[in-house]
Amino acid sequence: MPSLETALRNATAELAAAGVPSPRVDAELLAAHLLGESVGRVKALAFTDAEAPEGYPELVAERTRRIPLQHLTGKAYFRRLELSVGPGVFVPRPETETVAQLAIDQALLVPAPARVADLGTGSGAIAGSVAAEVPGSQVLAVELSPLALAWARKNLEPLGVQVLEGDLRTALAEQDGTFDVVASNPPYIPADAVPNEPEAAQHDPAMALYGGGADGMELPAAAARTAARLLRPGGYFVMEHAEVQAGTIAELLASDPAWQDIASHTDLNDRPRATSAVRSAAPTTLHDVKE
Repeated sequence: MPSLETALRNATAELAAAGVPSPRVDAELLAAHLLGESVGRVKALAFTDAEAPEGYPELVAERTRRIPLQHLTGKAYFRRLELSVGPGVFVPRPETETVAQLAIDQALLVPAPARVADLGTGSGAIAGSVAAEVPGSQVLAVELSPLALAWARKNLEPLGVQVLEGDLRTALAEQDGTFDVVASNPPYIPADAVPNEPEAAQHDPAMALYGGGADGMELPAAAARTAARLLRPGGYFVMEHAEVQAGTIAELLASDPAWQDIASHTDLNDRPRATSAVRSAAPTTLHDVKE
């Protein structure tokens, strides 16, 4: 076997040639996965005469085919969490940490136990972060996809989150008006907007990507209606969306007297990635709109 440093250099060159955005980082993460070590330890070992781990070239070759790094390692890191992920579930993105932070901040303001719902939980990134960072919170996560549901249960049940199979359009029908915070990262990509990155276009499930309709707004609008139904007066709603949808979603919420204090929030790249609103005491009209 070649030395670890030689293998890392070769892998970095192969991954760069394949268009992988962060070739050296991915090369080190794949080596760390096989060695059962941290990336820091891998970097240190590269300065010694350590050998590359068995199976490393084959794993690198898989990554050159743009199979998501997280599918190869079985792990995705999100805030304080190490999530199990793989085929059939959307790999959580750093941009969604903004949504999780907003939900956490609001849940911390509520006298315990804060009741929080995550609509369309996927791998469970938002729900798990709230459960881990808001002591005493009662978190419920809803997911429609059977494949994603399996990953969510694996990630969330050890954190005490109740994971339910269900459609975000009709979720938690018997718990109206009982939640303090509702968060959602629903599918929102417009029908003709195919993701640029092969990892997303070829490996993220379509069910988790496309929001319905030409503008991708069907499921985000449904999430807003459900949140209006579930929240108590004064409760907080936050939802991720595409940057081009920020104005549309703000207008949607502003058209319903159920919402007040509507605000837009930027992601790590300073792009409008989430919108929040506070549930007013007024009855909702969006709740009554037919699908």
